[in-house]
Amino acid sequence: MTIRRILWLGPLLLASLWGSSAPASLLRRLGEHIQQFQERSGLGLSLGPSPVAFPKEGWLEQPLDPFNASDRRFFLQRYWVNDQHRASQDGPVFLLLGGEGSLGPGSVMRGHPATLAPVWGALVISLEHRFYGLSIPAGGLDMAQLRFLSSRHALADVISARLTLSRLFNVSSSSPWICFGGSYAGSLAAWARLKFPHLIFASVASSAPVRAVLDFSEYNNVVSRSLMNTAIGGSPECRAAASAAFAEVKRRLRAGGAAQAALRAELGACGSLGRSEDQAELLGTLQALVGGAVQYDGQVGAPLSVRQLCGLLLGDRDNCSSPAAPYRGLRRAVQVVTRSLGQRCLSFSRAETVTQLRVTEPQVSGVGDRQWLYQTCTEFGYYVTCEDPGCPFSQLPALPSQLDLCEQVFGLSTSSIAKAVAQTNSYYGGQTPGATQVLFVNGDTDPWHVLSVTQALGPSEAVLLIPNASHCLDMAPERPSDPPSLLLARQNIFQQLQTWLQLAKESQVRSGV
Repeated sequence: MTIRRILWLGPLLLASLWGSSAPASLLRRLGEHIQQFQERSGLGLSLGPSPVAFPKEGWLEQPLDPFNASDRRFFLQRYWVNDQHRASQDGPVFLLLGGEGSLGPGSVMRGHPATLAPVWGALVISLEHRFYGLSIPAGGLDMAQLRFLSSRHALADVISARLTLSRLFNVSSSSPWICFGGSYAGSLAAWARLKFPHLIFASVASSAPVRAVLDFSEYNNVVSRSLMNTAIGGSPECRAAASAAFAEVKRRLRAGGAAQAALRAELGACGSLGRSEDQAELLGTLQALVGGAVQYDGQVGAPLSVRQLCGLLLGDRDNCSSPAAPYRGLRRAVQVVTRSLGQRCLSFSRAETVTQLRVTEPQVSGVGDRQWLYQTCTEFGYYVTCEDPGCPFSQLPALPSQLDLCEQVFGLSTSSIAKAVAQTNSYYGGQTPGATQVLFVNGDTDPWHVLSVTQALGPSEAVLLIPNASHCLDMAPERPSDPPSLLLARQNIFQQLQTWLQLAKESQVRSGV
């Protein structure tokens, strides 16, 4: 079976990784919208001519504190199973890891694991991340509870689940377990192989930002370059128009009065813009809107691609010399995105953002904003800034105001955040993790690729860098318009799995299994 005959379905988790300020909230909702759009559209719900059995939902009793044997508290962690292609007890198990969001039945029906399962007769399982979706421990989200939320706790859950699920589904001890994940979950997939190579045979890590960073100025550097990339519809004129649009927003904010009131109405800013911190929330959210067009460029369900955004920014050709022309394009882009997301407001006041993030009751309809902010404050950073001279947007929000959010919501100091980021890189190895049998897949349009592994570190730590591809695009639905570079990347993923599973089979033969 060749890779071109396989239908690729996904994506699985596209949530933004920014900390959960208003800008981050917009990007996270964009990712959630894309995921839900693709599930609703029914893209590839059939993996063959026969009817598809609905996945099975299950729950595991997991220790709340896996590092303290005397702590007897447990929580229920959700998983999904697709066993329709399983061929034998000693066949491979494809384990999709959840990240900073919920996992539904589509997690085992699309994406790399489900698409490739028929080829090797694999059992497909997905595991929801603790504290997200429905896998939230009893007791809420206060600080006493959140201390049990970290990537290390998540990896302990993966290993506990692997052992328990092996018994539940009668998986042979010689069966290779291969982890898959995208974005933060891609990092978890790589780290699972790094820390537990005796239990995880190999991993495919898509768009995995394995290097933690406090000041993520590189994000907007990639966005700026992408706006000039003619291959995806950008141009130097588009980047200049984006810069002019932001300059006009800042001018109107400084003018105050009627100009500021009109700006507030036109851009969907809910709450006053009189305070500098509220202006920073709006400017940051506008940056996230442009960044989202780049990060999710070309994805099914994305409200705006780079080509579409540039078309709006450059649309008023008859009056392109007017500084207000790009601003009008930005305003139209805001309308497109807010309508797509079903949101009345683009941004809120800083005070309202803080108030929402302080709520400790789990939000059924939320996407884990409080939980993910906590992880950025205690492990990863990832605070996107625009303070480099070449950045085309606004210098607000600056890094200090983003770090202040950790103090305002959780009482965590700036020095503790910096220390946590350094400890994360020390523990996992940053961009030189030293893991074997891990394939890192990235697109060079994705702003997060600069935090991943994009150069091969050895024969068993392979990389794929896909030209002009966005965040987790390798996991997205296959379309007739997919460029040859994306088709080739998917073929390379298939071939890498083929190599790994042949190694596993040879090992089984040597062991007499």
